[in-house]
Formats: sequence, structure tokens, C-alpha cells
Amino acid sequence: MESHEILHHALEQSSPKEVAAEMGVSLSLVYKWAQPSDDSGSGTSNPIDRVLQLYQMTRDDAIVQWLCHKAGGFFVKNPKGARADFDLVPATHAIVQRFAEMLTAISSAASDNSISQSEAASIRNEWDDLKRFAEGFVRHCENGDFSGLQDFAKDAVKKK
Repeated sequence: MESHEILHHALEQSSPKEVAAEMGVSLSLVYKWAQPSDDSGSGTSNPIDRVLQLYQMTRDDAIVQWLCHKAGGFFVKNPKGARADFDLVPATHAIVQRFAEMLTAISSAASDNSISQSEAASIRNEWDDLKRFAEGFVRHCENGDFSGLQDFAKDAVKKK
């Protein structure tokens, strides 16, 4: 689905007039966002296209992670293609280690029978990291990409 189609659908579910007013743009611009911006349409580059362009220029997953978090979800990249050679053990150890790190964050924070805002933020970071890692792990398993799991585990250790 193209970005203008997504916006067209979203505008059917809400008030384009309110969107324009809240964003401080003209109503006609909001309608143009919902049209193709190529030669066949009279649309213009829309905010979704701009966010995509920013992501493509920076390749910083934090942009997409932030947006997903604001929408009540989280971002997980799809795994690369499956390969035949694999070693499942390192990836399995890596996911167990992530769970252990999550449990450590919780038990450390709760050791004094209260959890501060900074401790809650630390727990949230560990939880979000675990969700991303576990989802990637499961996707690799579903695709039979155990070699990709090994690479995934090595990359995860580097990012930690």
C-alpha cells in the first residue's frame, strides 16, 4: 500500500478539516497528501513520505521504534533470508541471556520494595529490547533461518 492510500484511508476515519487545523496546514494540502504525487496525480509529498525519507537517510531504527512506541507497539525488523548452515545454540543462549537481563533489571529495581522513575525507565528499556529480540528470534525460527539466528545473536551482543 502506498503512503497516499494510507492517508486517504485515515482521512476517511477522521476529519480532514480537524487534521488541517491541528497541523496548521491548509485543508487542500491535507487532501493532496491523500493523492498520488507522481505524474498521474496532483498530490504532494506527505508526512509519511517525509518520515520514510528521514529514515532512509539516517538508517536509524530509533525513528521507527519511537513512532511504533507512540502508536502503542514496537518495531522489529524482518530477518534476512534463510541459509542452510546453522548453529542454534548461540542464538538460544542469547535469548536466555536477554530474559536474564530483564529479570535482573526488575529484581534490582524492586530490591528496596519500591521502584523509582529512573528504575521504571530502565525496566522499560530492557523490556522493549527483550520484545524486539524475542520477536526477531521467533521470526528466524519460523523461517527456518537458524544461521540468521546466529548472526542475529552476535549483532544483539554488539548492540548491548
